[in-house]
Amino acid sequence: MTTPGALPPGLAPDNRVVLFDGVCRLCSTWVRWLLRADRHARFRLAAMQSPAGQAILTWYGLPTDHHESMLLVDNGRLHQKSSAFLHILRQLPLPWRAGMALQAIPRPVRDWAYDRVARNRYRWFGRHDRCMVPTPEQAGRFLD
Repeated sequence: MTTPGALPPGLAPDNRVVLFDGVCRLCSTWVRWLLRADRHARFRLAAMQSPAGQAILTWYGLPTDHHESMLLVDNGRLHQKSSAFLHILRQLPLPWRAGMALQAIPRPVRDWAYDRVARNRYRWFGRHDRCMVPTPEQAGRFLD
């Protein structure tokens, strides 16, 4: 367990980091969309398979070899599953922020739906042989 107020190594208090499964096609598509939608560059990104992603997972005591949820670290606080998704939408400009209406759905129901997609994402959307490589323009948005 982490110390309250403590941050993973290499993160500043105001960092917002989205961790994603770098070989998942659905996750990579989500990341490319987020890069476009996040016009103010509020979020940094890290594949869970990357050294930075592995360090953050270890810091929070999460498995480093099994990735079934996108994660958001916002000001040291860890958000998972549908809560991570909604926290990200909340910080994006309109019209994307309107997706916050999904918060009206109880979290157990949202997370149940999230888990169904997460468990089937490779079968439904496929997977890459290796993690996505950011373009030179995107490289500054990634932790490594």
